[in-house]
Amino acid sequence: MPAADIGVLILAGGQATRLPNKLQLDAGNLPMIARVYRNVSADRETFISCKGTFPADIDALLPCPMVVDSWPLRGPLAGMLSTLTEMRSRFVFAVAGDAPFVTSAFIDRLAAHLRPGDEAVVPRHPGGIEPLAAIYDRRAFLRAGLPLLVAGTGALRCVIDALATNFVPFEDGERVFSNVNTPAEYAAVHKVLT
Repeated sequence: MPAADIGVLILAGGQATRLPNKLQLDAGNLPMIARVYRNVSADRETFISCKGTFPADIDALLPCPMVVDSWPLRGPLAGMLSTLTEMRSRFVFAVAGDAPFVTSAFIDRLAAHLRPGDEAVVPRHPGGIEPLAAIYDRRAFLRAGLPLLVAGTGALRCVIDALATNFVPFEDGERVFSNVNTPAEYAAVHKVLT
């Protein structure tokens, strides 16, 4: 499958209690969410899962559909399920809205590992797995994820365990998988991007 046929789902519906409004913070002369959008959206069907719109100046930098979570405050699984129902791409790359080092080139690299029968391609590195920098078969994710959400199991790991998942080793992923949850993490990312 050509990597360009893989859609992108940017997750931007979290509460961000440790760093409020983090997706609006500067990430190299762009708000964080706009940086992630530009990094991953080139020539791909791209949707943003969110809890509402951003300020108008940021919305203007995000020319793609935004889907408000049908199950608010239920975590990434709920946001993904809400948005995947609106998308059309067979395979979708899910990425956190606070991951400014993930790029379209990374999607291509991960897509090269997609094998017939795979329902998910998930990076694995010495620190664990990265479910929010992974490729999912949209229909398989909906099939496996909705019953888990309804049952009260909100962990993406439970969906990954229910899918035919190809775990791909990435030894060099420390920077690419960096995301921003605290002021200290933001300071480190901001230093690299400016």
